[in-house]
Amino acid sequence: MEQPGKRSWMRQFSIRTTIYVYFTVSALVAILLIGVSLYGRLTSQMTATIQEENQALLNQVNLSVDAYLRTIMKLSDSLYYGVIKNADLSAETVNNEFTLLYDNNKEQVSNIALLSKEGELLEAVPAARLKPGLDVTEEEWFQNTLERTDNLHFTTPHVQYLFDSTGNQYRWVITLSRAVEITRGTATDQGVLLIDITYGSFQQLLDNITLGNSGYLYVISSGGDLIYHPRMQLIDAGLAEENVQAAASYRDGNYREEYRGETRDISVKSVGYTGWKLIGVSPERGIALNNLKTKLFIVFIVAFVLYILALINSYISTRITVPIQKLEKSVNALEAGDLNAEIHIGGSYEIQHLGRSIRDMAERIQTLMKDIVAEHESKRKSEFDTLQSQINPHFLYNTLDIIVWMIENEQKDEAVKVVTALARFFRISLSKGKSIIPVRDELEHVRNYLMIQQKRFKNKFTYEIDAEPETLELCSLKLMLQPLVENSIYHGMEFKMDGDGEILIQVRRREDGLWFTVGDNGLGMTEEQVESLLTGEAAVHSSRGSGIGVKNVNERIRLYFGEDYGLSIDSEPDEGTTVTIHLPALTKEELREKEGL
Repeated sequence: MEQPGKRSWMRQFSIRTTIYVYFTVSALVAILLIGVSLYGRLTSQMTATIQEENQALLNQVNLSVDAYLRTIMKLSDSLYYGVIKNADLSAETVNNEFTLLYDNNKEQVSNIALLSKEGELLEAVPAARLKPGLDVTEEEWFQNTLERTDNLHFTTPHVQYLFDSTGNQYRWVITLSRAVEITRGTATDQGVLLIDITYGSFQQLLDNITLGNSGYLYVISSGGDLIYHPRMQLIDAGLAEENVQAAASYRDGNYREEYRGETRDISVKSVGYTGWKLIGVSPERGIALNNLKTKLFIVFIVAFVLYILALINSYISTRITVPIQKLEKSVNALEAGDLNAEIHIGGSYEIQHLGRSIRDMAERIQTLMKDIVAEHESKRKSEFDTLQSQINPHFLYNTLDIIVWMIENEQKDEAVKVVTALARFFRISLSKGKSIIPVRDELEHVRNYLMIQQKRFKNKFTYEIDAEPETLELCSLKLMLQPLVENSIYHGMEFKMDGDGEILIQVRRREDGLWFTVGDNGLGMTEEQVESLLTGEAAVHSSRGSGIGVKNVNERIRLYFGEDYGLSIDSEPDEGTTVTIHLPALTKEELREKEGL
């Protein structure tokens, strides 16, 4: 709870002063927090920008390295599938083809050789022979190639030591090897295709690439062995070190690490098929901001913004307070129940808008109260008419007379049918007081009504009810069809000969809702008569009718489902009448959800 001393202190200041002080203090605290976070954000944003640039540079380098290696791999495929696989080495040599492919790629390739699985040199370009005493089958790369025949194998950079060739004796190379199938006569055997990649051509792709002021790039194998490093010779001589073991465990992305007392940002990108990794290193000292200039900039921004906010707060506090006080008086009058009280509209646009909104709200409340009263009265009257239509004494007396006549004429089976239909008719009419029933029940109700009326009028008309199966469990308004069918019987069939009258009831579901049609081939009506039916001037009120009328049915539909639904009448004199009813296609669950909204 607020302390009494604090409340008395607050009362010493006007609302204008209070707003000014609160706004200014809040702004000062917010600006200080923003200044601190802005300093950190500038530093982190610069770091993130450099990391993004480094990653983009790594992507470009990766594309270059990948394209370079794919050129070598395509050469390997050409040698194997274009030359070796099509040659019978027992009867021919592949030296010419090897020489041609070597000449086309000699800037990247130092040697091309084909060896049997026993280590015998079958072909080599430009080398002539293996070094004496060298058993290649003991070499790790040779064994790995034959063990994993589906893979291409890349070694780490090394001095070429396999071939006895003066020109290539001290060249640094990266060896690509793969298992191949060698054909000799009718026999096939395994062999190894070897391509020595000139390390200098690979090194040219990566030389002179720097990351920021003091960053650099190096390449390692999946096992953590150096493939390329700008200080490769110093590392080999033990005069420099690199954190290659930690780098080998990194996945693609950005990292920060501490190495030899230095914080470094690391960017990692894998190189396609080889499993190699491009490692970008950016020491933190190379991306640090000038702290003094940054702090001075932040202090200037804070002071300037605070000055502007102080001026703005002074103006706002004056503009807000007076209109708010006047608007409060108007709201207090509304709270007291005076909906006709004048609402003050003044001050800034927002306060004027608030005043207009409150005024409109008061007007809407008055309108809604009137609408609720009118809607309640309409619904009460409609429900009263519905209850009246459930028990029509004249219809009941006539039906009982038919039953007595059938019993007297020993038509007991027919009498039982009529009694059963009458019982079902009144059972569905009651429906436990529900206003919404399934289409199935509404059709059953009108079917019983038609059967009784058909007996009463001695088969003067026939009827048919046609409903799509998927419509039977949808919701319908109770006692909606009976008044329409009643009009068709009493007014459409009045001058029909025996058996000439026809009544057709159809129920269909469409995308825009549920549609009922009640059609007859009776006398029909003019446009004026149709209009009078919809306005209620020609509703049935005789002793033969239900007392509901077409207008009442239309109003009940709109009352329950809205103004978008209802009925329409299409009629031509001497051709008949068709009444169409449009309802929403709702299941019981959907209707409950809608009513619960």
